[in-house]
Amino acid sequence: MIHEVSGDILRSKAAVIVHGVAPNDPFHSGLALQLRERYPGMYKDFRHYCQTSHPKPGEMWAWAGVGEHGPIQIVALMTQEGGYEHGAKPGHASLSHVGHALKALHKWVEAEAPASMAMSKLATGVGGLNWKDVGPLIRQHLSGLKVPVYVYSTYRKDAQAIEA
Repeated sequence: MIHEVSGDILRSKAAVIVHGVAPNDPFHSGLALQLRERYPGMYKDFRHYCQTSHPKPGEMWAWAGVGEHGPIQIVALMTQEGGYEHGAKPGHASLSHVGHALKALHKWVEAEAPASMAMSKLATGVGGLNWKDVGPLIRQHLSGLKVPVYVYSTYRKDAQAIEA
């Protein structure tokens, strides 16, 4: 069940927030920066995971913590190329990486059964992909899930989206 909504994903009441990053991403811009500021422990755990596991594009990582509405999980989909050299910046995303990451997310959702998910327009900001290419991939990989997926296709700062 995929629902396109407009609003601020950080105001979502979904059990899981999904966003796209690069392996070893510094979380310096966009939604990643906002999540880093809101959940500093999440970012610290992500850095440790990357340093010990060396994830590859197309994989995913999940973190659980407490948000303003109670328990929250953050899922980072590795949609972009990433470097491990000091100071390396995230690279561009690819549709292949997005597809593999969404497949991993689908499998994770079936195993974990969260109540709902909110996701950004994956890989269309820093990742550089076009939404007209990414949107169909999301529908292809996630439309069969039994949990509601709220895709924040239009950003409206501080606005609460209507999540059915």
